[in-house]
Amino acid sequence: MGSKKNSEAVESPACDCPPDGRVLDALYEIVIERRDADPDVSHTAKLFEKGLKKIAQKVGEEAVEAVIEGVEGDKEALASESADLLYHLLVLWAARDVKPTDVWEALEGRKGISGIMEKANRAADKAMEDS
Repeated sequence: MGSKKNSEAVESPACDCPPDGRVLDALYEIVIERRDADPDVSHTAKLFEKGLKKIAQKVGEEAVEAVIEGVEGDKEALASESADLLYHLLVLWAARDVKPTDVWEALEGRKGISGIMEKANRAADKAMEDS
């Protein structure tokens, strides 16, 4: 599945980022810069031109492909599909004005909390909102 993705990859971002999580912050900035570029030369701009529903659809497609590679593929294929998923997720964030720092803060708030407890807290918060 990973081989067909080259045509959909982000347009060679000029990023001197270290190969760690900071690359997502840098890639987000590139997505923002390309949001209003020419859709004939920018895949990112083309996604924005197609609208939020298409962007969300692409996130879903990439998530499914990552899951398939996680079960059936090799490490390289999973890494490639994961990169595609993260790129499309960043586009979705940009379309909804969610900044990476918003997500990092949400993750930071979960440190030291078990997944079971965090899920229970979300359920309790939702129940309070619904009442």
